[in-house]
Amino acid sequence: MPACGGSFSELRPRLIASLLLISRPPTKTSQRRLLRYIERVEISEFQSSDLLRQQPTVIDFHHMGIVDFDQCIDLQKRLVYESGGRNDGHITCLLCEHPPLISIGRAGSRRHIRLTTQEMRHRQLEMRWIGRGGACVAHTPGQLAVYPIVPLKHYGWSVGDYLQRLQNGLLDTAREFEVPSYKRPGRFGLWGRSGMLAAIGVAVQNWITSHGAFLNVTCGPHSQVGVESNPAELACPGDLATMSSLLEETETCPTIGEVARSVAYHLAQRFGAAQAVWHSSHPLFPEVVKHSRDRTRQAAS
Repeated sequence: MPACGGSFSELRPRLIASLLLISRPPTKTSQRRLLRYIERVEISEFQSSDLLRQQPTVIDFHHMGIVDFDQCIDLQKRLVYESGGRNDGHITCLLCEHPPLISIGRAGSRRHIRLTTQEMRHRQLEMRWIGRGGACVAHTPGQLAVYPIVPLKHYGWSVGDYLQRLQNGLLDTAREFEVPSYKRPGRFGLWGRSGMLAAIGVAVQNWITSHGAFLNVTCGPHSQVGVESNPAELACPGDLATMSSLLEETETCPTIGEVARSVAYHLAQRFGAAQAVWHSSHPLFPEVVKHSRDRTRQAAS
């Protein structure tokens, strides 16, 4: 998408250059006339132009550390709602980890969790049924959750276009750290020699995305035991049902922070961002946490 936005002072040299290029070689007099003409034009006239009204893709990446799963879902809902009221194509991407928990997407079921209720209780695991694509995912610290909030309609992307960009961003990240990885035909995710490295499951509401991808970085195989993120009915012959991690693929595993920054860089590239900004946490998150706690207290009373 063309980067056509900017202030009048930023646009002025580009306007001068483009107008001079399409005319005969300018004299000093013609240049002065052109400058006087541009200076007389109201800034609002430039801002009302269809061409200049298009804004470059801006992505705000928020690296939030370990956050409660339910509160993160609430934050995504708030961001989706706010995105629906904008028309600038702004993209927000949350990068975080979650305490141990199992989420079940639309392609998953309880039978993909090979754990008894007692085993779940012993491991202090809870389940959440989530309206996203994909199967079951075992969340744990050491797994990077990637939640882009993208207004697809603004960019003319189909859901398939978006999934390809998201998947390729993860693939670029793995290759940056020299982890051999690949995609499966007809599947969205990331695979390595030791198994599935990243699961992808998104939701789309009014053409705005939420949820996203889960890349296992430093979490060990014990955290994935009994949870089929790659169940037999979806997997290729010979695939393991449980997820692996970058830790299993390389002797010099990067930290979760290094991977988060790499994912941000490569997603910005794949999404065609003209500007990407890195933040710690998100300014709306404290408000979301407060509302969540208020609801919990009301339910308990």
